[in-house]
Amino acid sequence: MEIIKVKDYEEMSEKAANIVIEHMKSLKRPVIGFATGSTPIGLYNCLVKKYQQKEVSFKHATTFNLDEYVGLPKENKNSYHYYMHENLFQHIDIQPENVHIPNGMAEDLEQECMTYDRLISKNKIDIQILGLGLNGHIGFNEPGTSFKSRTHIVKLDQSTRKANARFFQSIDEVPTKAITMGIETIMESKKILLLVSGKEKSDALARLLGNSDISEEFPASILRQHNDVTVIADEEALKKINE
Repeated sequence: MEIIKVKDYEEMSEKAANIVIEHMKSLKRPVIGFATGSTPIGLYNCLVKKYQQKEVSFKHATTFNLDEYVGLPKENKNSYHYYMHENLFQHIDIQPENVHIPNGMAEDLEQECMTYDRLISKNKIDIQILGLGLNGHIGFNEPGTSFKSRTHIVKLDQSTRKANARFFQSIDEVPTKAITMGIETIMESKKILLLVSGKEKSDALARLLGNSDISEEFPASILRQHNDVTVIADEEALKKINE
């Protein structure tokens, strides 16, 4: 696990964008796994800027998103379809047919999970972007999720719903379920880029980088068993590492 220490959120975002672009340029048809939430917005802003400056093209890229809420239509401003369109896809030259996000409105959610997972297995993600949840979740894989899990429906932990409530009018509007790539699905990505920023993530990062056991009660701990993980973390997130 490579750890890149940066000063702040802006530097983290810029560094992450450079790594993603460098990786894309080494591949004819890159497959990228995207995350949502507040952490990667800076990364997406940087990617848009670099696309506008003609430093990168997404014309031959294929993308898969980690997750999507169950019960929110694509047009809902809190859906991850909407998030990705607003923050990245509408600003770059990606082909719409190459964009993949779970359908949280599918009539048969179990079938949607299986179809999505098969598509990922067929394409193989070259670089997967991840954030780190306060409780160690990756994607929406909450504590207790099996390390053998594939794309599945998850009941969201109350702490996760509370953390995401800032995007909604109230916590009551935050969906209780989501579709997420499973942990085994994520671990099959060839490279993983974990972005961690802010003091509120310092406990989780200290636990990830410490000597605690690899446990399903802290899902991110499995990343220690992946052979190509880069962590980009700012000073605030790293403040408890040397305590």
